Amino acid sequence: MYVLTQIFLTNLFLFYCVIGGPEEEQGVKYANKCEVCKVVATELEAKLDETGKTHDVLEIGYSVDDVLPKRKKEYKKSELRLVESMEDLCERILEYNIHKERTDSTRFAKGMSQTFKTLHELVNKGVKVELGMPYELWDKPSVEITTLKSQCEDLLENHESDIEEWYHNHQGKIPLIRYLCSERALKGDDDSCLKEKGETGSEIKEKKKKKKKKQNINNVNKEKDVKEEL
Repeated sequence: MYVLTQIFLTNLFLFYCVIGGPEEEQGVKYANKCEVCKVVATELEAKLDETGKTHDVLEIGYSVDDVLPKRKKEYKKSELRLVESMEDLCERILEYNIHKERTDSTRFAKGMSQTFKTLHELVNKGVKVELGMPYELWDKPSVEITTLKSQCEDLLENHESDIEEWYHNHQGKIPLIRYLCSERALKGDDDSCLKEKGETGSEIKEKKKKKKKKQNINNVNKEKDVKEEL
């Protein structure tokens, strides 16, 4: 059993080293423009979904004598919501991990990679695993992820006006990933990664709606069956 474990660890380690460790420059594959835009658009849509659930109303305007009535605006349609959604958006990128067992854009995803899950399980079983780095650094953001955060910041800076235009005039009509990425940030460049299996914020939201609708239909059918039995 010990020999088999060591063989497995050796193969896993060789696989890991060939494709590059998280703190090594050699073998590191940074996110390309398509992957960056895909991640940023997905995160911004997710953040907007979080901030758009409230029914709060803002009072806008100011007068010295406080006589003129203030204008009211729904928070979910306000500039404040966009500002708060974009604030620290790129910090969310640090929640991602590089999944080196994948080769497409889904290699950038939240959650622990299968490789590190296996390594952690081995450590928990008492197996000594050497990766050439301290154990406490295993779960720290890799160089690909910290670079992705910087790329996120650059994208937001370069396309701030595009995002504002989409938010005020096209939100709910055109998916952000299409408006920002395909039609602007990646115009004339390869955008094939947008079609890969990773789900965008709008796709996740749509899937939740379909799931909820299906559950409601199932509940109605169950109620009918109960009534018929009675």
